[in-house]
Amino acid sequence: MNKIIKGDDVIVLAGRDKGKRGTVLRILNNRQVLVDSVNVVKKHVRPNPNKGETGGIIQKEMPVAMSNVAVYNPNSNKGDRIGIKWLEDGRKVRFFKSDGEVIDQD
Repeated sequence: MNKIIKGDDVIVLAGRDKGKRGTVLRILNNRQVLVDSVNVVKKHVRPNPNKGETGGIIQKEMPVAMSNVAVYNPNSNKGDRIGIKWLEDGRKVRFFKSDGEVIDQD
């Protein structure tokens, strides 16, 4: 079980977009995450008439290192560290280290 998973609300801790919040769209190689509207760059795209694609400048999200994001804790309004523990009924869950609240109650 990863500490950060798809759909988590995260906050960026370091880099150009420090302090921005977004939702995790994808996990890449277990070391990088794609976050909605964070680390947006402009990319020049060459036209491809065979595929019917037009050229120009597009904006797209680029990956952010997983070490530079933290899961957003709504109780403290800050990014928080995540721990993993087993419940009495045998389920494995994630919890916030600061207040011990369980994140995913499946």
